[in-house]
Amino acid sequence: MRQLLSAFLIGGIFGLGIAIAGMANPAKVLNFFDIAGTWDPSLIFVMGGALVTTFIGYRLTFKRRDNPLQAQSFSLPVNTRIDARLIGGAAIFGTGWGIAGFCPGGAIPALGLGYASVWIFIAAVITGIAGTRLVEGRAR
Repeated sequence: MRQLLSAFLIGGIFGLGIAIAGMANPAKVLNFFDIAGTWDPSLIFVMGGALVTTFIGYRLTFKRRDNPLQAQSFSLPVNTRIDARLIGGAAIFGTGWGIAGFCPGGAIPALGLGYASVWIFIAAVITGIAGTRLVEGRAR
């Protein structure tokens, strides 16, 4: 129960930050990509702030703790290779972000706004995840 409450609180803080920063608004995100037109550089500051906060948080956490507070061990990635799968996934993610103006982190808090475009985007993300799992399952 403690893990669930912690995840709910952290997710709420993340969603609030996304909403305050305007990243739940696809027009703001799309304006970031429109360098020749209505360019809005504020997304750089949101990403930079997230990067600095994450960097400091990880450094402090791993320096002071061998194990997380609410789990047996940290779930760290073991694959550190930059391969075609990683680059392809990043390219698909970036293309979808540029077309829709949403990334999953910004779309989930925006679900509460009730816009059909957000629900369509989330459905597309779920379809993409399911499709990838299906294809990877057949490739093995």
